[in-house]
Amino acid sequence: MPDARKNDLSRVEALIFDVFGTVVNWRDSIIVEVSKAAAEHGMPEGDWGRFADEWRAWYGKSTRELSSGEGHWRLVDEIHREKLDVLLAEYGLADVMSEEAKVDINRAWHRLDGWPDSPSGLRRLKSKFIIATASNGNLALLVNMAKHADLPWDAVMSPDVYGAYKPSPKVYQNASKLLGLNTDQVMMVAAHTGDLEASARQGLATAFVYRPLERGADNLVEMPDTSAFDISATDFNDLADQLGCD
Repeated sequence: MPDARKNDLSRVEALIFDVFGTVVNWRDSIIVEVSKAAAEHGMPEGDWGRFADEWRAWYGKSTRELSSGEGHWRLVDEIHREKLDVLLAEYGLADVMSEEAKVDINRAWHRLDGWPDSPSGLRRLKSKFIIATASNGNLALLVNMAKHADLPWDAVMSPDVYGAYKPSPKVYQNASKLLGLNTDQVMMVAAHTGDLEASARQGLATAFVYRPLERGADNLVEMPDTSAFDISATDFNDLADQLGCD
């Protein structure tokens, strides 16, 4: 991978963000939603952490396949519903939940809560930079999530906008073009090193944000080697400090 530290950060005008895990706490949010729905349908006990993890793993597998050109194109809402139906059957909930209830629980991904620093940190970053999503979530999902979690994006970009799934180079190239910028004027912000490595190969600056609780308090994410990235931050307010935001 290129030495991202050679980037001239004074050229950066926009920050684009991975969302699931970087901006929002998907796992705890899904556990809350699924456990509530299950209890309402007669199942107060269950391994809802495992449910959330398996649901998320299917998303990851499916989007990686689509990024490499495998399978038929579909949005993340559809990908989520594919696995939800499998999980509901496995947990004995498929026959007791109405279609309306299934649609609602699938939309739990539209209602994910942000990390505590996300609204305030993003507003500080927005005071100096364009801030936009660069997520694999579909447009409606990301717009609804922004309303729910008070995320003040300047632009919401998604696979149904830029026509590809991460880590395809098209995501980082097209996101920059849509903002009217060259790739060296854009910084990718993510809690996942693979996302940053893929964006760096397209000439973007990179900022790692550490989210140790993404996989739960009992399964802390280890701090990776971040020496290849331009910035390593503990949260969005730390990132704002390092980038000279008020």
